[in-house]
Amino acid sequence: MTYDEYLKKVDLAKEWMRAYYEDDEPLASDEEYDKLIKELKEFEANHQEKISPNSPTQKVAPIIQSEFRKITHESRMWSMEDVFDETELRAWAKRAKCEFDFFIEPKFDGASLNLTYENGRLISGATRGDGLVGEDITLNVKEISNIPQTIPYKDKIEIRGEVVILKEDFEKINQKRASENLSLFANPRNAASGSLRQLDTSITKERNLKFYPWGVGFNTLNFSKHSQIMQFIRSLGFLKDDFVFCCKNLDEVIDKYKQLLNLRDQKPMMMDGMVVRVDDLNHCNMLGYTVKFPKFMAAFKFPALEKTTTLLGVNLQVGRSGVITPVAVLEPVNLDGVIVKSATLHNFDEIARLDLKIGDSVNIIRSGDVIPKITKVFTQRRDGLESDIAKPTLCPQCSSELLDEGAFLKCQNLDCKARLVNSIIYFVSKKCLNIDGLGENIVELLFKEGKITNIESIFFLKYSDFENLEGFKDKKITNLLNAIENAKNCPLSSFITALGIEHIGEVAAKKLAQSFGFKWYEQNYETYENLEGFGEQMAKSLQEFTKVNHKRIEHFYEILNLSDEKIDLLHNESISSKTFVITGTLSKPREDFKQLLEKFGAKVSSSVSKKTDFVLYGEEAGSKLQKAQSLGVKCINEDELNALLKGFDEV
Repeated sequence: MTYDEYLKKVDLAKEWMRAYYEDDEPLASDEEYDKLIKELKEFEANHQEKISPNSPTQKVAPIIQSEFRKITHESRMWSMEDVFDETELRAWAKRAKCEFDFFIEPKFDGASLNLTYENGRLISGATRGDGLVGEDITLNVKEISNIPQTIPYKDKIEIRGEVVILKEDFEKINQKRASENLSLFANPRNAASGSLRQLDTSITKERNLKFYPWGVGFNTLNFSKHSQIMQFIRSLGFLKDDFVFCCKNLDEVIDKYKQLLNLRDQKPMMMDGMVVRVDDLNHCNMLGYTVKFPKFMAAFKFPALEKTTTLLGVNLQVGRSGVITPVAVLEPVNLDGVIVKSATLHNFDEIARLDLKIGDSVNIIRSGDVIPKITKVFTQRRDGLESDIAKPTLCPQCSSELLDEGAFLKCQNLDCKARLVNSIIYFVSKKCLNIDGLGENIVELLFKEGKITNIESIFFLKYSDFENLEGFKDKKITNLLNAIENAKNCPLSSFITALGIEHIGEVAAKKLAQSFGFKWYEQNYETYENLEGFGEQMAKSLQEFTKVNHKRIEHFYEILNLSDEKIDLLHNESISSKTFVITGTLSKPREDFKQLLEKFGAKVSSSVSKKTDFVLYGEEAGSKLQKAQSLGVKCINEDELNALLKGFDEV
């Protein structure tokens, strides 16, 4: 690398760093940024006289520009040195002159926060900022429910940790932002950082942030080990992750790293590595700091699950309901040992929202076995050679004209091969008729060989249909035919689910079966819409499907031996159509009372509100009973419920 190339990379790294810390809108993936910083470090190690003072390697973070006032930390907040494999970890330990007694914990992917307590009270909360000065976000910090406002410790102390958003909450936030046509957060880390720096504290409160302490700044504690400090801090009322250990040597550290890596997908929050630090505080003080890092700790990073690649094209898939789903074709990239070549795009509204073009550099993220998805488009990198993604008008499988419903495109041709095969695969799947042994590959093979031509033909398969097919021997054929025969004796709700009616999943199918029994398909739009939990979309979908498939459903009734699930409701003016909440310890399990109330057409809710009609309470009823009383909701015990049910001895 020449000096001019080095300076250009310094400017690029500064721009990426500014976007990351100031705007919460990264212009590169973590892997790209780490790679760029590594290149700068290598050049600077060999040309120390030419190190630019503007290089990000010389700073913790840029000075934040925002509407928050600045706050100076009592003790500097540092970044951490990254190590990416066992060799680099052992090299770090050698520099730290330490071979024994390490403290390890997960490195959560969130936003660093500094809390200052004095006389047992929280007096301020601040972002890390440039390490010396951060932003005063105290009002927002007080909206984080698991950060104690007071602690049983009177001396002044800075408690530091990571603010994270759980994966499930992150998905909910992005779903809400998408519905409001707002840009999506690229990852939970950016969502956490953005949530902390809201001028409206109510936004911070609703995002359900979590704070996990990882260290202290200024303090007057008298401990000899970092592990003792953390044990004390967590005893003050802070959250503790269950993967925190003291390791005797580096072999134990590496073993714990492998264990934590295997837990990556199971953890409710994102992690990007494991923190490793010298436990002995005297040794830490002796080692001191570089210009940017403490010498006594390092971040042992995980392989990237987020990378940047290029969009090469878009393929179109036809689902069982006829919906056309665009799938991104990507320049192959290795994500944690998996070569990723495609990512979901959901629909054409998503393509428009992302402003995605063929040839764009995109950020992709993968979690577990879930299909990767594009989280960001780096529009700043465009060179004019990119091309628009055309919205199709014809089905890619059968060339029929597509129905345009805005966000969704649908093939209406019931004979479309793609629809038919996917419908059969869904019909026999585990959550539908659950025909063991009849998987996707076998369905496709039977369809290709002409052994099945529609869903119904599954139930007319014979032994001879399998005899000449590769991989089918006597026992396998017999087991499969038995599974098909047994599947005929399924609950009505499973059959309704298996039909693949748009917007009608397992819960809705159960409701239809319990409300109408075998006559579920003979109802009108208004009846469907009035069902609890149903709405306009579901009612419209049911009306359209049952009208078109009326005779077909009756044909299925002739083939299958479905079990009725209809609940015959009893009527009691005091209970029917009322909303109940059950709390406390009763003479029978709550589920028994729930079923009893629902038999009278009552709704049982989990939370108390002004719309609640009754709270049924037992012994040791707590906050729900108190809230009901404060709202003036009628509260009854078992005896009072029995009085309401008097005359219904058959229940």
